[in-house]
Amino acid sequence: MTELCEEGSRLYATALRVGRVARTDAETAPCLMEFALLHPDPDDPELLRPVPPAVALAQRLNPLEREISERRRRSVQLSDAFEPFMALSTQVTTTSDSLTVLEGGDRINTALNMATDQCRSEMLTVQPSDRMSEASLLQGMERDRPLIERGVRIRTLYQHTARYSQEKLAYASHLAAGKAEYRTIDELVERVIICDETVAFIPTRDDQQVALELRHPGLVRYLIKVFEYLWDRAVPLSTGAPYEAAPDGITEIQHSIAKLLVEGHVDEAIARRLGMNVRTCRAHIAKLASALGSGSRAQLGYLIAQSGILDRAE
Repeated sequence: MTELCEEGSRLYATALRVGRVARTDAETAPCLMEFALLHPDPDDPELLRPVPPAVALAQRLNPLEREISERRRRSVQLSDAFEPFMALSTQVTTTSDSLTVLEGGDRINTALNMATDQCRSEMLTVQPSDRMSEASLLQGMERDRPLIERGVRIRTLYQHTARYSQEKLAYASHLAAGKAEYRTIDELVERVIICDETVAFIPTRDDQQVALELRHPGLVRYLIKVFEYLWDRAVPLSTGAPYEAAPDGITEIQHSIAKLLVEGHVDEAIARRLGMNVRTCRAHIAKLASALGSGSRAQLGYLIAQSGILDRAE
């Protein structure tokens, strides 16, 4: 308690002027006793005399000053304990600001929204194929549309399977006017979002609930180079080339499957890497087997190797 009640202040001032107050009057102001501002009159037990203000103040300050002194002593001890490590910390070339761990969808989206709000020239995104829910599409459109309206260029990479997704095709058609470009490629490893060569976001868990916000210039430049490498090898979403059959009757996506089959991947792994479901993957494998005249899985691998189609796939 650091303040007197209103009645206590009035009675204490009266006691100092008159020299005493009635005990019964002080009963209406218990704060006077809490502050020890009154003491019994030795000549009359019905009266109370005031404690001099200087004495009362000293009584209240002494404990505080002892506490302050103790805290100062502890702060000096802490400073002495950490002093040997301070010189070592100056040798570290990176800072915690270069990498931030974002946990939970809300925190990730908040960080993404802040980065896109600050984006002024270009946003690069890599989006491995999956089923985009209506809520995800609306959220993406709400985030991307203001960028396009203020002249920010958007380049997005999908997998070839995006061409079978009416949601993604509709999404692209809404935003593809001028500043937004969409391309597809057979394989993409993981999601990446890069804003203005300044900040990048990558997930660290399959459930997309933990992500890293990267602001280290070297890391961001490296991710941009990876994106440009993939972009140069991708096909505009508006073309149908990846699913058109070549003269040998095999589509580009089937060439990608053939390459992974020869490398020894099982159907589930191939489907995951190419962003399609297992049933679709097996349907392509069946068409590939039919085109090469294969009667078994083992023979298919041999025929792929002998056919020379992998040379074209490269």
